Amino acid sequence: MKRIIKFSSLFLYYSIAKYLPTQPEPGWQIAYAIRRFLVKYIFDKCGKNVLVKKYAYFGKGVGISIGDNSQIGERSQIGAYTKIGSDVIMAPDVIIWTISHAFDRTDIPINQQGATDIKPVIIGDDVWIGQRAIIKPGVTVGNHAII
Repeated sequence: MKRIIKFSSLFLYYSIAKYLPTQPEPGWQIAYAIRRFLVKYIFDKCGKNVLVKKYAYFGKGVGISIGDNSQIGERSQIGAYTKIGSDVIMAPDVIIWTISHAFDRTDIPINQQGATDIKPVIIGDDVWIGQRAIIKPGVTVGNHAII
């Protein structure tokens, strides 16, 4: 039953909810409530008063948790196994990667080396992540940081 609810929530998010308005467009309050409702079933953990702005992408939500009063910015991309603390402000177009291309060997082209292992990202509490910031795999951002 839990898998059906998660699948349904993912379907509704990516087919409808991600396109709904963001403040100050008309209907933004309802859109925020719908996205908040859906990510509670998609993420591993979802705090109170979470805001997910339009066009945000987080794959299947595997291993993602987000604390109270935090937001995911418009058009942001969140990798699997990302932990976002409480009171985090995320501007548009933020990218959080938890996996990348392998590039260890010089005798093999990068496009043939596959991917690295997943390296979770941890974002502390009371963090402001500015527009178009890219956070690489395995990074931990401490409390009260500005990126």
